[in-house]
Amino acid sequence: MKSALAPGIRLITSFSRDSWYRSFILFLTFLFYTAYHLSRKPISIVKSELHRNCSTVVRPADLNVTNNATWCDWAPFDQDNYQTLFGVLDNCFLVAYAIGMFFSGIFGERLPLRYYLSFGMLSSGLFTALFGLGFYWKIHSLGYYAFIQVMNGLVQTTGWPAVVACVGNWFGKGKRGFIMGVWNSHTSVGNILGSLIAGVFVSSAWGMSFIVPGIIIACTGILCFFFLVEKPEDVNCIPPQHHSEQESGEEEPLLQNSPHVDRTVNGAISVEPQEVAEEHAEAISFCGALSIPGVMEFSLCLLFAKLVSYTFLYWLPLYISNVAHFEAKEAGDMSTLFDVGGIVGGIMAGLVSDYTGGRATTCCVMLLAAAPMLFLYNYIGQRSLGTTIGMLLVCGGLVNGPYALITTAVSADLGTHESLRGNSRALSTVTAIIDGTGSIGAALGPLLAGLISPTGWNNVFYMLISADVLACVFLSRLVYKEAQGWCGRAPRVRGFKEI
Repeated sequence: MKSALAPGIRLITSFSRDSWYRSFILFLTFLFYTAYHLSRKPISIVKSELHRNCSTVVRPADLNVTNNATWCDWAPFDQDNYQTLFGVLDNCFLVAYAIGMFFSGIFGERLPLRYYLSFGMLSSGLFTALFGLGFYWKIHSLGYYAFIQVMNGLVQTTGWPAVVACVGNWFGKGKRGFIMGVWNSHTSVGNILGSLIAGVFVSSAWGMSFIVPGIIIACTGILCFFFLVEKPEDVNCIPPQHHSEQESGEEEPLLQNSPHVDRTVNGAISVEPQEVAEEHAEAISFCGALSIPGVMEFSLCLLFAKLVSYTFLYWLPLYISNVAHFEAKEAGDMSTLFDVGGIVGGIMAGLVSDYTGGRATTCCVMLLAAAPMLFLYNYIGQRSLGTTIGMLLVCGGLVNGPYALITTAVSADLGTHESLRGNSRALSTVTAIIDGTGSIGAALGPLLAGLISPTGWNNVFYMLISADVLACVFLSRLVYKEAQGWCGRAPRVRGFKEI
């Protein structure tokens, strides 16, 4: 009597070879961008150690310091303008990142993604570690740390366009919002891990708060070099279709008409490791990407949404430390709740937008809900531990949900828009334009927080609430179009065909 297959083997064989490859690529790219964000987070944790209240610190018996209230601070951040200096460091990274992002997409289309990502992660590991080595080399020059931040900002631009382009190559439109909502949790997971790792060393030797994340991202760069597969065709897998027959206007799917598809006797499909639709393989121009319907609106929306998100990324631990009077490690650990909420918010945004077909409306509703929640968090968020936890989770979900949706599913939708006629190489440029514009807001947010915070944290939160409202304004036309489709005045099309 023939025995039945073991349950585990049945589970394994139920997935096709293509499914295994897609899952593997999803896992790899998740790991890569987790490492990118993990290496960005330590600066926000270390701030409260570089400048702190020295009256609460036990002074070593052999230290001869008289009438110096900043004896325990790390020069040059031992001055009264330390918040402005922190803002300078943040902006050295973020401005370089914003500028570099517009060029990164162009390079990402023209260079092999495996080499491009590997180089970016190894370089980022180097510069992250160099920042931490300033502790052991006793460097007290603002110029040194500013230069490291500029270089790190530039090399970190290799990450986002490349990983989104890679995922876009492997996954079609289907349930892209949900898949990318789950996948985009790498941002929050990276922030959480970066906070926890930096928190382990921050009070003893803050240099290790940078060196350890630097080693981690360098190791993922090596992993990328050995295992990343850029496109399904490279391993004879079937590439996804980004548009239905109705959207493309073609009688048959592109794959079926491709000269590189070999149909065997049993109907199986084998794809040669070549470009499908060679006539569409040319890289898109910058202006051509801007002309895709929806790119400008979502780019400007992301500018303000990312302004809010990155202000929390860089200033939340210091805010918690100042207002709730937590120690540096405790404030860093507490700030991870904002990112936990961001994971849930990103997944929910993807699910809702898949179900309704309304990417813009989903973003707009969440941004509008975030504004009063930010107001409440500032006024009642520190009254008790339970209130702090609850408000951080809710604010994290509402702030990071739209940001996650725009930088993933929306970018992939627009990068595979029907007007491109199958040119998936445009995805990297479109992603870079959207995220590059958003990065301008990411640079402005922490800078404004550094300038405004000396006048009171209330004013910082008023700035963040205003940014959320402005983000909604730029989506108003797209929301109106989606509402027309739902009311039957225009054909309901998933994506952006009607815009």
